[in-house]
Amino acid sequence: MADNSVPLPIFALGTVLFPGGLLPLRVFEARYMDMIRNAMRGSGEFGVCLIRKGQEVAERGVETAEIGCRARIDDWSMEQLGVLQIATTGTERFRIVARRLQPDGLLVADVEPIDEEHVVAVSSEAAPCQVLLRRIVERLEGDREGKDASKTDDDEALPLLIAKPYLFDDSTWVGNRLCELLPIPVSAKQKLMALTDGPTRLDIVLRYLKQHGIV
Repeated sequence: MADNSVPLPIFALGTVLFPGGLLPLRVFEARYMDMIRNAMRGSGEFGVCLIRKGQEVAERGVETAEIGCRARIDDWSMEQLGVLQIATTGTERFRIVARRLQPDGLLVADVEPIDEEHVVAVSSEAAPCQVLLRRIVERLEGDREGKDASKTDDDEALPLLIAKPYLFDDSTWVGNRLCELLPIPVSAKQKLMALTDGPTRLDIVLRYLKQHGIV
């Protein structure tokens, strides 16, 4: 069997990144500053994996999930010396096949891409999820418009939580966005992100919403 793995620096975090999701990061550790600089010189991407054991700042003993998501660097700024603010978007999922720790503590993994999910329309049974997400997006956009209209030079705009284009008819996109927004434990979010079937993921989200009386 051919080895299609490629090396990828890994940012181990206590969060789960989904394809199409937005992830702002505040970077100040030297190893991650170097990682971001090297990424911007190359593909502009690095990997994000959920921490299974250890801490985000630990240099040794960190264990991560086997499946993660590539993060594409969209923008960056350094308003505070030594603190890098970056805006990233999740692109494609990957599976770790091997890993190694560099002398500076940075985790580098050999990863294989996971095939993209096919676009499948939201079923009539899962339509409540679609309706809920539309309402959330409308509320977020209304809040941003109100903030933009009233802000002064000292105000900061509300951060984007969901990126356009809005794909309300795509079961994978709807499921991913709700997984990001709902107060689901990160261990459950990791399992949902690792699923390879969008409609199944959305059905699980629908059951969660019904169990909690949200829809």
